[in-house]
Amino acid sequence: MQFIQQLIQQLINGITIGAFYSLVALGYTMVYGVLKLINFAHGDMFMWGAYLGLTGFNVALAMVGQAGGWSILPIVIILMLTVALVGVLVERIAYRPLRSAGRLAPVISALGVAFILQSLARNVYGASYKTYPTGITPTGGLSLAGSARVSTMQIIVLITSFLLMGALYLFVQRTRIGTAMRAVSLDHDTSRLMGIDVNRIIAIVFLIGPGLGGVAGMIVALYYGSFDFTLGWSYGLKAFIAAILGGIGNIPGAMLGGMLLGIIETLGAGYLSPQWKDVIAYAILIIILIFRPTGLLGERVAEKV
Repeated sequence: MQFIQQLIQQLINGITIGAFYSLVALGYTMVYGVLKLINFAHGDMFMWGAYLGLTGFNVALAMVGQAGGWSILPIVIILMLTVALVGVLVERIAYRPLRSAGRLAPVISALGVAFILQSLARNVYGASYKTYPTGITPTGGLSLAGSARVSTMQIIVLITSFLLMGALYLFVQRTRIGTAMRAVSLDHDTSRLMGIDVNRIIAIVFLIGPGLGGVAGMIVALYYGSFDFTLGWSYGLKAFIAAILGGIGNIPGAMLGGMLLGIIETLGAGYLSPQWKDVIAYAILIIILIFRPTGLLGERVAEKV
C-alpha cells in the first residue's frame, strides 16, 4: 500500500514537471516545424518570463500593497506580450537574414542570442537567486490514496498548462492561420504560390511560442520559489529533449514528450537518486536518437491542408 501511495505521489509530481517541459517544448517544435531550425534562444526567453513576472509582482506590491489575486492577470498578459515581442524581434534580426545561409549559421546565431539574453538577465538582475514575494501562491491541497497529496499550486499549474496547450492545438487545427502554419511547415515556396505570407506566419510562430514560454517561466518560478539566470538553459535543454522524444515539429508529440520526460525523471529521482535525474534525461535523448530518431509520434513531414 505504501508503494502504491509513493508511486501515485511521484506520478503527480512527474506530470506537474512534465507540464512545464511541454509548454517550453511547444516553442521548439513550432519553430522547427516552419523553419527546420532549433531555436536555442527559446529557453532563455522562458527564463525572462520568470524575471519579468518577478518585476511585475514587485511593482504590484509597491503600487497596491499586495502581489497576487487579480493583479496576476494583467501581469501575465503584459509578460506574455513582452516575451512574445522579443521572440518576433529575435526572428527578424537574428534569423530572417540567415534563412538562405545554410543550416549552421542560424544555429550559431541562435546560440549567440541565447548567451545575450542570459548575460542581460545576469547583468540587470544579478547572479544571485531571486525569490518571488511571499503570499502569492495559494496553500493547501487535496489528499489522494492516503498520504499522496496534490497541492493547490500543482492543480493551478496543471489546469493552466492543459488549457494553454489545448488552446494552441485548437488554434493550429481549426483556424485559417493554423492551416497556413501547417502549410508553411510543409513547403515555403508552394505556400507563397497559394497566397500565404510566409514571413507573417513565421512571425506569428515566434509570437506564440515565446509567449507560452514566458508564462511557463513565471509558473516555474512561482512553483519552486527561487530561480537564477541559468533557469532557461537547464529547462531549455530538458524541453528540447522532450520535443525530440515526442517528435520534433509535432505539437501533440511535444506535449506527450514533456509529460513522459517529467514522469520518467521524477520516478528516477524518487526510486534511484535525484543525482541521476539529468543522466536519465540525456540517456533517453541518446536512445531515442539511435532507435527512433523521428520521436514517438514521428516528425510531422506530410499533411493535407
